[in-house]
Amino acid sequence: MPALELVEKDISLRMLMRVLPLLDKLHACGTERDTAGNRTLFFDDYAKLVLVYLFNPLIDSISMLQRAAALPKLARQLGIKDFSKPSFSEASAVFDPSMLQAVVSELAGELRKLPADPRLADIKQAIRLADGTLLTALPKLVETLYRPNRDGTPHHAWRVHALLDLEHGVPTVMRLTGASPRGVDNEQRVLEAVVEKNHLYVADRGYFDKKLLSRIVRAGSSYVFRVPENIRYDIVEQRPLSPAAIAAGVLSDAVVRLEDLAHPARLVKVKADLHTKRTRKGYLTSSGEMLLLCDDLELAAELISLLYSYRWTIETFFKFLKQLLGCRHLISQRKNGVQIQVYCAMIACMLLNLWTGIKPAKAVMEMFLWHALGFADDEDVIRQIDKTRREQEKAGAKKLGM
Repeated sequence: MPALELVEKDISLRMLMRVLPLLDKLHACGTERDTAGNRTLFFDDYAKLVLVYLFNPLIDSISMLQRAAALPKLARQLGIKDFSKPSFSEASAVFDPSMLQAVVSELAGELRKLPADPRLADIKQAIRLADGTLLTALPKLVETLYRPNRDGTPHHAWRVHALLDLEHGVPTVMRLTGASPRGVDNEQRVLEAVVEKNHLYVADRGYFDKKLLSRIVRAGSSYVFRVPENIRYDIVEQRPLSPAAIAAGVLSDAVVRLEDLAHPARLVKVKADLHTKRTRKGYLTSSGEMLLLCDDLELAAELISLLYSYRWTIETFFKFLKQLLGCRHLISQRKNGVQIQVYCAMIACMLLNLWTGIKPAKAVMEMFLWHALGFADDEDVIRQIDKTRREQEKAGAKKLGM
């Protein structure tokens, strides 16, 4: 889609127009208990309001969202009505967040592919980057109790677990749990529950778990996980390094066996930046190396290193999610309400992909805001999208060493 087709009048609203027909299908959801027929705030209204909040950094409270919904132009464009704060608060307990998955799935089928790294062309599996992030919650919520702060006071948070689709730059899975990394809320168990066939999962060492690795292989998928440096293994075969692997910073490549892991795996040691890390024994300097475990015995060692380097893409996504899509503030503290906000954040990211065809970018979101305020016109937005596209392509070329 050429950039000139992206922007017409009221871009901030037109971006939402793409999803309104899908949300309208949810209108009757959650109305079963309304035997009196006096409900005025429906699921589609609630989701639209959350999206307005996510797309507009000016809105920082329910009161401000309420005043925005009272604006005639906004109400007419989105088909929403005035609402009261009690009805908005109560709504999050009535509506089932999982109903938004149908909207996410339909948008996912239309996503635009981002420029691909040609070095990954031989990887036919869908690459998914796994990680999680914390969203601060109110202290009164017992299920969000995580750990004490440094001053001894309790810390409360939700944890968002995500799988980022590298091909499109958007999450395909986002799950909300309590922040405590125990039981079913553990990041390893959450990933284990959503493993699919013909995927390649890339994750940090916090995900290292032999049960999870076995589950991925049994599902017909693959993995590239960073593993702890004290991992125990037996070397089956030490492989020679190609010039390409050496140039990529690979230090060693071996086929290994791990206890309680039925399949053989590759253990690839690569160079890493030196940094200071805090441990129970104080601050220590890192080893300057990291260990990557992969089940694919044929994949080139330099590609294993390259795949893991892309894991930082999801770190950038979480930063974007918190800073620009309003998820640094939760407009509901109920679990249902936070889950709805998480699903709406997924929808917002997909809309950005469909409208711009580039990775989420702060500068583009800022220009949308200036446009909404009347300080930028259509051509300004188009120029910023094109500029950001060139910057991202230049960054990709630099990564390729071009």
